[in-house]
Amino acid sequence: MAETGAEETSPKETSPKETSTEESGAEVPEPAPLAELASSALRLEHPVIAGFDGSESSRNALAYAAGVSQRLGRPLLVVYVCSTGVYCEPLTGQVVGVPRDTEALERWLLAELDQVTGHAEVDVHVRTRRGSPARELAAAAEEFSADALVIGAPKHIWHRVAGSVSGWLARHARCPVIVVP
Repeated sequence: MAETGAEETSPKETSPKETSTEESGAEVPEPAPLAELASSALRLEHPVIAGFDGSESSRNALAYAAGVSQRLGRPLLVVYVCSTGVYCEPLTGQVVGVPRDTEALERWLLAELDQVTGHAEVDVHVRTRRGSPARELAAAAEEFSADALVIGAPKHIWHRVAGSVSGWLARHARCPVIVVP
């Protein structure tokens, strides 16, 4: 049997952490390092992801994704996938890299979002990636544990023959894929 009276009458020095633990009965966590706070601010919890490429169907998909995001109370993550920016010059064989201004691209994406959604009350994040659109969208959906992935329907007939981003995502993505015309 513990004697509580002895603890109350004997003075002891405690750190602020111990004092708050004794008073509330719950342990107070240590403050997080600054780097950890910065990385946690970049985390998104189960966003709705909109794949955007500037086409009319992707604008429709962006508007739909903003509505779904608002109804679900989830953040909206707009993902723009550009090519690797490297190509081979046909005459010389020289490999050329095309630089892209990421900040200007993200400003353009936010301006498109404002035009499409009419300044809807949605927590919006923008990411640009390089590579295959289908693979990068699937990777983003898996990385952020997306609730849904919304993309525009392909308009070209050759996508039906050669395959499309939406078809690949429907087979490989680990979240619901919504294709908007």
